[in-house]
Amino acid sequence: MNSRFRYLTFLIILFSAFQSNVFAQEAVTPRPSPAAIVTMKYDETYVKLTYSQPHKRGRDIFGGLVPYGHVWRTGANEATEITLTGDILMNGDTLKTGTYSIFTIPQKNQWTLIINAELGQWGAYNYNKEADVMRFDVPTQHIQGTVWEPFTITFEQKNDTADLMIMWDQTRVAIPIQFLKE
Repeated sequence: MNSRFRYLTFLIILFSAFQSNVFAQEAVTPRPSPAAIVTMKYDETYVKLTYSQPHKRGRDIFGGLVPYGHVWRTGANEATEITLTGDILMNGDTLKTGTYSIFTIPQKNQWTLIINAELGQWGAYNYNKEADVMRFDVPTQHIQGTVWEPFTITFEQKNDTADLMIMWDQTRVAIPIQFLKE
């Protein structure tokens, strides 16, 4: 009888642990701004960009939710990150192999794009200008009649060149990239 009691107790504990695990998984809700990854490759160089996609949801975006003239994480949640397995030219300047954070400073007619060496940042709250690897301005394009509901980053690749496209609401920014021959 004692062994039956131990066996029954074991089964109850095992069942309880299983049930707790199932309920814990059900309690997890998806992020309102889901993670997204875009990639491209040329020869031996691979580029991966990881970011989170906030949605417009009827809000005024640039100059409103994302104020002009302030450093922005370029998405939601964690700061956007780019990983390179080979050197590239970005806006004509060399960006070395590695992983970097991407920040921007949106303005109405141009954005400042910032490549920063500090990783794992939540938002731009602890942005450190001293860790900037490069910084340059790119013009904005206002797209009449087009509304990107989710914040979107993509690559438009043409062989050894590409544009890193950042799009949200009626604003688009194109950052020229060129792969370097090894």
